[in-house]
Amino acid sequence: MKIRKSYVVVAAFMAVGTLCSLALPQEPEKATNLKVLPKDISHDDLIKVMRGFNAALGVKCNFCHEPRKDDAKKLDFASDANPHKGTARDMMKMTKRINKKFFKGSEVMAVSCYTCHHGNEEPKTKPDAAPEAAK
Repeated sequence: MKIRKSYVVVAAFMAVGTLCSLALPQEPEKATNLKVLPKDISHDDLIKVMRGFNAALGVKCNFCHEPRKDDAKKLDFASDANPHKGTARDMMKMTKRINKKFFKGSEVMAVSCYTCHHGNEEPKTKPDAAPEAAK
């Protein structure tokens, strides 16, 4: 009788352990198809970079990322189908070269997406018209 009770207790602990492990947060998927950003970038750091793009260009994720083929409500982050994603990569390389050449990697003095875009999809090529002078 004691042996049966110990089997029940062991089985109960195993069941609890299994259920607890299922409830633990899963590690986020590893990003794939990274060509400019470091391949070992953490999920949190990748999200920070992407949110920086959102703020600097005033766009949402679907500006550069295509919808998934199997579920149009979700994005296919690895896809290169959207040409804006290629442009973003080129711009990242350009700002990296500029910062390395002219600012020696300083974070205080550096160009970023915001330097040119100021929250707009496309950088302005000339300033807004000055207000009329008071007469």
